[in-house]
Amino acid sequence: MKKDISTKEIIKAITIDIAKYILNLELDSVKFIDKELDRIEKREADVVIKCKIEGLDSILHLEIQTNNDASMPKRMLRYFVDISTLYPNIPIYQYLIYIGKNRLNMQEAIIEKNINYRYNLIDMHQIDCQKLIELNTPEALVLSILCDFGDKDELDLLIYIIKRLKELTNNDLYRFGKYMLMIETLSSSRDLESKVKEAEEMLRTVELEKLPSYEIGYEKGIERGIEKGISKGAMQTNLKNAVIMIDKFNLSIDSVVKELNIDKQELLEYMKKTKR
Repeated sequence: MKKDISTKEIIKAITIDIAKYILNLELDSVKFIDKELDRIEKREADVVIKCKIEGLDSILHLEIQTNNDASMPKRMLRYFVDISTLYPNIPIYQYLIYIGKNRLNMQEAIIEKNINYRYNLIDMHQIDCQKLIELNTPEALVLSILCDFGDKDELDLLIYIIKRLKELTNNDLYRFGKYMLMIETLSSSRDLESKVKEAEEMLRTVELEKLPSYEIGYEKGIERGIEKGISKGAMQTNLKNAVIMIDKFNLSIDSVVKELNIDKQELLEYMKKTKR
């Protein structure tokens, strides 16, 4: 899927979800005001909004970081001064949300002579992805890819997330595509792009008209693809896809053999070799 929108636009689109699921804040009357803050540097993921929190007029400032930056405390202080100057007497909620792949190594305060400033620093690596997955909403599933996977297999987890997203969107291709675009864009911060692509390809194998055999130009009725000149690599891909369909989607061996047009004995031997 083509990434034709920026990370900042993605973050803006899920600001309310970040506030709800990560910050435990319920927002109302949301209005983006970052363009009104002339001195704030326009960087990819800055989000500043005027909203109501617990019924009170408030400002929420989110800074999304994909790398460690020792200057962040001073920059956050500068943002605070800019915002409070433009909107005096309105409480300001400031959060730096770290979504990078490296270990967090930034400070959340400036404690110096005559300065005692602090903001909220959220490390997404410290949030268990299972907590968001169990909420079972598309927005929470999208955010879960930024969290700690623990001992879960990355590919298995991404397959589940994408499959569940499709179910929750009731096969609405527009909604599903919107959430997948979010996942693909955010996955870059965790070096998961290739895994996301692999998960998407694997899930497409359960859609009959998008089976690998179709994509490489072979007809559905072939009983044994190898006899029609399918390469060894393509056959290995089919066998791998077959195992995934059996393991992940609880399909029977006979139904998978029929739909992928592969030899049952070859599949059984492959499963034995891979200890399935």
